[in-house]
Amino acid sequence: MNISTYTVKPKLPDALKPLEEIARNLWLSWNFDAIQLFIRLDYDVWLQSQQSPIRTLGMVSQERLAAAAEDDSYLAALNEVYSRFLRYKRGETWYQGTRKDVVAYFSMEYGMDVSLPIYSGGLGILSGDHMKTASDMGLPLVGIGLLYRQGYFKQVLNADGFQQESYPENDWYNMPVERKVNKDDEPIKITVDLAGRNVVAQIWEVKVGRISLYLLDTNIDENAPDLRNITAALYGGDKETRIQQEILLGIGGIRALRALGINPAATHMNEGHSAFLGLERIREIMMEKGFTFDEAKEVVWPTNIFTTHTPVPAGNERFDIGLMEKYFRSWLTILGISWKDFLSLGRVHPDDDHETYCMTVLAIKLAAYANGVARLHGLVSREMWKGLWPGLPLDEVPIGHVTNGVHPRTWVSNNMLDLLDRYFGPHFDEEPTDLAIWDRMDRISDEELWRTHERRRERLVAFARDRIRQYITHTGAVERRIQQAEDALSPYALTLAFARRFATYKRGNLLLRDPERLLRLVRDSERPVQLIFAGKAHPMDMPGKELIREIIHFAGKYDVTSRIVFLENYDMTVARYLTSGADVWLNTPRRPLEASGTSGMKAAMNGVLNCSILDGWWDEAYAPDVGWAIGHGEQYEDTQMQDDVESRALYDLLERDIIPLFYQRGRDGLPREWIKRMKASMRAIGQSMSSHRMLIDYSNHFYFPALENYRRLCKDEYAESKSLAAYFAKLRQSWEGLRIVKLESNAKPIMQRGDSLTVTASIEMGSFTPDELLVELYHGSISNQTGSLENARRTVMKALTREGTCYQYQVEIECVDTGFQGHTVRIMPKHDALVHPYRSGFIKWA
Repeated sequence: MNISTYTVKPKLPDALKPLEEIARNLWLSWNFDAIQLFIRLDYDVWLQSQQSPIRTLGMVSQERLAAAAEDDSYLAALNEVYSRFLRYKRGETWYQGTRKDVVAYFSMEYGMDVSLPIYSGGLGILSGDHMKTASDMGLPLVGIGLLYRQGYFKQVLNADGFQQESYPENDWYNMPVERKVNKDDEPIKITVDLAGRNVVAQIWEVKVGRISLYLLDTNIDENAPDLRNITAALYGGDKETRIQQEILLGIGGIRALRALGINPAATHMNEGHSAFLGLERIREIMMEKGFTFDEAKEVVWPTNIFTTHTPVPAGNERFDIGLMEKYFRSWLTILGISWKDFLSLGRVHPDDDHETYCMTVLAIKLAAYANGVARLHGLVSREMWKGLWPGLPLDEVPIGHVTNGVHPRTWVSNNMLDLLDRYFGPHFDEEPTDLAIWDRMDRISDEELWRTHERRRERLVAFARDRIRQYITHTGAVERRIQQAEDALSPYALTLAFARRFATYKRGNLLLRDPERLLRLVRDSERPVQLIFAGKAHPMDMPGKELIREIIHFAGKYDVTSRIVFLENYDMTVARYLTSGADVWLNTPRRPLEASGTSGMKAAMNGVLNCSILDGWWDEAYAPDVGWAIGHGEQYEDTQMQDDVESRALYDLLERDIIPLFYQRGRDGLPREWIKRMKASMRAIGQSMSSHRMLIDYSNHFYFPALENYRRLCKDEYAESKSLAAYFAKLRQSWEGLRIVKLESNAKPIMQRGDSLTVTASIEMGSFTPDELLVELYHGSISNQTGSLENARRTVMKALTREGTCYQYQVEIECVDTGFQGHTVRIMPKHDALVHPYRSGFIKWA
């Protein structure tokens, strides 16, 4: 069948033309007055369009558009929003530097708005907030991802409460994406080799305020059906589909930027999915400059940033060696390295032929900068990957942390934002990096804050009732049950919310562990409590699906369906209602399996108080005046004991602290002490967990240094990188010949605080000079348990004398700490081009 294709766009009156520009920029997703423009056109159409501004414009009748074009009130609102939009795009920003070279941010998913469903959960939501914040701050950053035809699944619960999945097709021509074309109006495309077959991808652009996200799409005629399906679904298919997606994301993403004329001077890998980009960047340098693999790697390493989000080894992406051989054996000729050397890039233990290829390991080895996503997660990550640096003390493993944050204007409800804007002033919107603005929380009266929060709870209950009605209707329930949905929940009861991915370690059923205590709480007519659950289980996670079913069955078994409800198809819309309308946000993961979590941050900025295990972000944010901690950060070997202990602790908190505090009302009906905590929580979390704080951290610690490294290396045609590669070649050849021959000191069995300690080390240097090696005294307290050094300090030693190739190094320190002390000496690499001296295999101890 020969089908001619064309695109039909809405016919907007001239006065309404700015609507299309606003609709095609996701700036509107964090500006509710812009969204209201589309709601005002036709509320029913807005709901039918699934809250898509572009689809709304196409569905609204021409008569209604003509009437809006004559409505002076509507035009005034449109002009006000459009003027603010233009001021935003052209305004002064936090970043004032050059935009010639950019940071390319790679992520498998992006959750920016319900109208662009290419996300599954926390990783995507974080990526979306990252992009929005980069726009606010004017950072030289672009995003790269994949355009999924089906996105993630839509959750449908059957009458038994068992999760089923449907995969609706996305209609890109009615979504905020635009295909990139060349000067001849032809789609810009890139090609990537997949095991001897070329896959072609076209590029789509999503405008995010001042910056852009570029998405690759293989669903085009040039590709065979199986290759077209590479971008069919997020996290869909088998391992082969996954490696194809990750090759397309990493290698194809770099090529897409080149095709668009964008120079990715630095790259940020958000999780290991995109780690193949490091190989493509190395290939580019080799082809362009004629460098060896090692030389090109030293160009790329100081400009790569990697963020890990996974707190357990099994959660890191791994591929079987057979699959790697199928897709990368041909790369050996391109890179000029052996198969063993190639595999070693993705292995913790390069000599272990049974070890699979790990994308996290590849990312870490090709990036000078690596971080976890919370303080505790940084520690967990260092413990998990310390094997990559044998002999290096845990606290020096070069994986730091940048705690996640959330974008306030995306997640604070429009009602609460109106209140904050009124008391914080225009500075809150215009300079979002000034986090001290949250200190103005005390300016807001208790009455106004509480009434605003109550309004949000009322809206949550109305929204939940509607969702419950839809669920009951599609499961074929009788009319009586449908009517019961009208009585579900109360707009006045203490509302607890638990909403996140349903995985067993998150323990969504922890509150069900003692039915008698829970039922006593939810059936209390004087101090009523109600629970709202939401979340999806991975399609293959049967235990996670069973958790959802267990909650629904519990409510039915004990006839508390009006007090314990599960909301179907958790997405950004559901999240916004829950994080702004609940009173308490529950989080019950097994510590330390929660890398960060961000939903509690969103809740806190809306005045919702957190009650959580001390894991992820809450481990560093908790204080007694901002919420409640379940336990004291204990970790257990026996999970049954852990569930018993922590469920009892949660019940105790509810019964003794949370419920009494919420219902402790004054003569004016206000819970003053509760409101006091709300204000403290909003102030503290608004400052510490804003995504603007997060991006300031990323910029100062990673982005700016990586961009500076790139500019420095470019100045002399990468001579520094060639020098560094030659230096490491020398290290590999001569490292074994290095020896610390003798270690002496003037230490006596008993030293006094303030005494001077002189340490001398004789080192056989071989062909090395003192300028080529870092020699340090490593000193501190001796652990009674392990006999090793604790809280050690490092002091550089200097070469004083030489006899042949043996050098005498010496240092003098003051005895500062009391107790059982010790010291030793170590040798590490030293080169001006090194971002840090921690390279795997290059540390030698006395």
